[in-house]
Amino acid sequence: MRDLIKKLTEISSPSGREDTIRQAILKELENHIDGYEIDKLGNLIVWKKGKTEKKVLLDAHMDEIGVVVTNIDDNGFLRIDMVGGVSPYTILSSKIRFGDIVGIVGMEGETVNDMKNNLKELSFDKLFVDIGVKSKEEAEKLCPIGTFGTYDGYFIEQGDFYISKSMDDRIGCIAIIEVFKRLKNPTNSIYGVFAVQEEVGIVGARVAGYKIDPDVAIAIDVTGVGDTPKGNKRTSMKLGNGACIKVKDGYSISDRKIVETLKEIAKKYNIPYQMEVLIYGGTDARGYQGTKSGIPSATVSIATRYIHTPNEMVHKKDVEATIQLLTKYVEEGI
Repeated sequence: MRDLIKKLTEISSPSGREDTIRQAILKELENHIDGYEIDKLGNLIVWKKGKTEKKVLLDAHMDEIGVVVTNIDDNGFLRIDMVGGVSPYTILSSKIRFGDIVGIVGMEGETVNDMKNNLKELSFDKLFVDIGVKSKEEAEKLCPIGTFGTYDGYFIEQGDFYISKSMDDRIGCIAIIEVFKRLKNPTNSIYGVFAVQEEVGIVGARVAGYKIDPDVAIAIDVTGVGDTPKGNKRTSMKLGNGACIKVKDGYSISDRKIVETLKEIAKKYNIPYQMEVLIYGGTDARGYQGTKSGIPSATVSIATRYIHTPNEMVHKKDVEATIQLLTKYVEEGI
């Protein structure tokens, strides 16, 4: 699984440009699914038939946060805007990959006071990207307006931790891939949705849910933690404490029956878990809850430090616990 995490997290596929990651996921699922479809929006939908007609949908979004080129000045410096939740403070001095081109994010400032003030009230208006050219014409050939980019990050395994860009939510995609690989004779039919454009408004999930119309839907995503020095005092999730069974977040309240069933399964098989109440953010579960006449939905999360940065960190034990919990849930029926 280590190699798969490295492979998928290092792929650059921001919201709205998921083609490369979609093909990599589909390739990994060969011989482990009964069929697949790519819908009109670009969602990858895979399935494995079970012994009953009931359908369980597992969702993870395959897009990642990024930027898009909005303008180019006469000296070839790029202006950008965020695609998803990108902080100007996080992106400053970072490397950004635009296909084969890598740029460095800089900040305006003609004087020391300018630099101090701009840093104090940093915004994308004050940032630029240097791709190492001398003219607008050169830059336009390499990164024309409308070019999408992502953090230029790489994978690290360090002790019990995995670190990389785009763990949000490639680690969720990997969890679903592993479930499909481990399932032999599932009770329910299982659908895996690798959704597009979650980072810009939970776009793909609504479409996939409408088409599949499952009996239940579970989103697999990352979640914030409070286990760093002076971390958020209202956040209980910690790395290494197991799969996070979500009660609520800023967008949705998980279906009580699904939550209780997940807890029972975790206890039955001694799968480590922790209860999650997130005071901000949201997942694709929101999209499924509001689809058609409503789909009972919940979220299982993987605790993650430094979300929406080039260095998102997860714990090996939490990833494995999440895979085990989801596999048993699907195997035992709903």
